[in-house]
Amino acid sequence: MKAMRVVIVVHEGFQLLDMAGPADVFATASLIRRGAYRVEVTGPGRSPVKAHGGVTVTVDMPIGELDGKIDTLLVVGGLSVPERRHDKELIEGVARLAGRAKRVASVCNGALILAEAGLLDGRRATTHWLAARELAERHPAVEVDADPIYIKDDDVWTSAGVTAGIDLALALVAEDHGHEVARDVARGLVVYLHRPGGQSQFSTPMEISMPARESLRDLLVYIDSNPAEDLSVPALAHRAGMSERHFSRVFTEQSGLSPGRYVERSRAEAARRLLEATDHPLDTVARLTGLGAPETLYRVFRRHWRVSPGDYRRRFHSRKG
Repeated sequence: MKAMRVVIVVHEGFQLLDMAGPADVFATASLIRRGAYRVEVTGPGRSPVKAHGGVTVTVDMPIGELDGKIDTLLVVGGLSVPERRHDKELIEGVARLAGRAKRVASVCNGALILAEAGLLDGRRATTHWLAARELAERHPAVEVDADPIYIKDDDVWTSAGVTAGIDLALALVAEDHGHEVARDVARGLVVYLHRPGGQSQFSTPMEISMPARESLRDLLVYIDSNPAEDLSVPALAHRAGMSERHFSRVFTEQSGLSPGRYVERSRAEAARRLLEATDHPLDTVARLTGLGAPETLYRVFRRHWRVSPGDYRRRFHSRKG
């Protein structure tokens, strides 16, 4: 069996795990299915490339000199990507190699490099949740979805943040050699073959526009501090001293969310904190956060983070002692 050629593109200040995670997936697959993959590393210039954490990686061949057919071209991300977007050798090199590759993929905000090379226009793509807005704003021709762990759009694959590169590589192995081989690789690396939920479960609390009106800013503090209180539109409008219709319009204009949407998300955030920090049963969590019943808690969690409250607690609960 001829080894499939995987070329990983690195750059100064890249995220080491973006490269090492997928590389180990392909290496483990090659142990299970002998000689399945051949991994090469390339980047601008001939000099060793230093990752953000300080580890230095040797380049097999400069990106401008690499030739031959490629089965998978994989571009990694990192904190330095905003600077790397202006690296002409890197961007043009990625675009050139993509023309030789059967499929192209990115890990984390490496999607921004693919986008700069014109490889994501007209496609659906994902990236690290922190970089999703930047990708959407800089490249409006890209349909950005910040939640999936990875997305396949024809022969272009993109993945979410950092460790999602492992999920992506496992999916590529499954496509090449079948589900059983990918499952055995996952077992060997002690990772999920298909992790539950999307990356939104790892994101920080919601971003909203801060209202110009002091009374509305105070109201947001009240909502966030009192999730179990009556937070209906009539109650909030009364507290703000406005008619319900006027309150709903002004709140939405100044915060970017409707009152109902903000209250639900605020209560979901409160529930998330309780699941992380306490051992309260789900019915208590639902009651303390104004969600009422465990069924409502479940629906809200699934809607916002694509994962159940129980799964979230098992993954993020901080146990004392």
